[in-house]
Formats: sequence, C-alpha cells, structure tokens
Amino acid sequence: MRLPRSIAGWTIAVFGVLALVMGAVGLLWPQAQLQMLGFEIPAERAPGDYTGTFLLASSMAAFNMGVYYLLAAATEWRSFYRFTVFFRLVTFAVFSIAVVAGIAPDRFFGVALWEGVGAAATAVGLWFDARRSTANGPVGAAPSGSGAAGSAGVSAGKGGSATAATATRADTAD
Repeated sequence: MRLPRSIAGWTIAVFGVLALVMGAVGLLWPQAQLQMLGFEIPAERAPGDYTGTFLLASSMAAFNMGVYYLLAAATEWRSFYRFTVFFRLVTFAVFSIAVVAGIAPDRFFGVALWEGVGAAATAVGLWFDARRSTANGPVGAAPSGSGAAGSAGVSAGKGGSATAATATRADTAD
C-alpha cells in the first residue's frame, strides 16, 4: 500500500487506521469497546436487548470504513477527502446532541470530538495542499516524464489518445 502524498491524505489515513483498529476491537472484544464509550456492561442482558448485535454491526461498519479511508489515502482520492469533511462535521453535531440530550453518556462526546477534530484537520490539510499545489503543481502528481502521468503525456504528445493524459491530470487535480 502506498503512503499518502499530501497532508489531507495523512489525516484520512490516520482516521482509517483508527477506524479499522476500533472496529476490530469491537468485533474481538466488545466489552472493552463498550467500556471505552462509557456504556454500562450488565452481568446479564435482558431479553430483547440487542446491544451485542448492534455493536457487532457498528464494529463491522467501522472496520470496513477504515479500509475505505485507507484506500482513499493510498489513491489520493481528494474528492473523497472533501466529502468526508462535511459528513464528519454532521456526525460531530449529531453525536454532540446525543450527549447533551442524555441519549448517550458523557464519555461518548469523545467520539463526537474525534469526528469534529478529524474533519477540521482534513479541511486544514486540504487548504494547505491547495496552497502548495498552486505553487508546485498538483499534490501527488507524478513529475513530468515519469510514471503513469509521464507516459500518458508522451503518448498523447505523439498523436496518441489524449484521454489517458487528461484522466491522469483530472485525477491528480482532485
């Protein structure tokens, strides 16, 4: 797997690793996950209490989300980075409201804060990356004449299809 090539990419990669790890913890050691979140762990669950089922589902979702974020970081999928900023801020708001409304324990605000700080870090990373790309060319772009971008550019320059060169430039500009 390739390392991120931008500041925003690193914020996405860090979140991906943590989501992957926390998803794995929830799958392998659900009681630890519940304790970290501040939820009570009764000695016995009442009939109809599907806490374990819900934890299994949300842990699997977190694990998968970690994989998606790592894939986005490895491919420098900047559109995905921007998309996550908005929705992580929405998640921050919803989780914060859940704590304030008494739906979730106070410790759950840590999850909200993690989402908000992560969204802000990615937004700041995107801003810095945009400033850097204005001065140095697109963030994550291969230098001219090397790699996929260089060979696509050469092929397009010799009367070949410009589609590959355009797609490469469009992908790195995102």
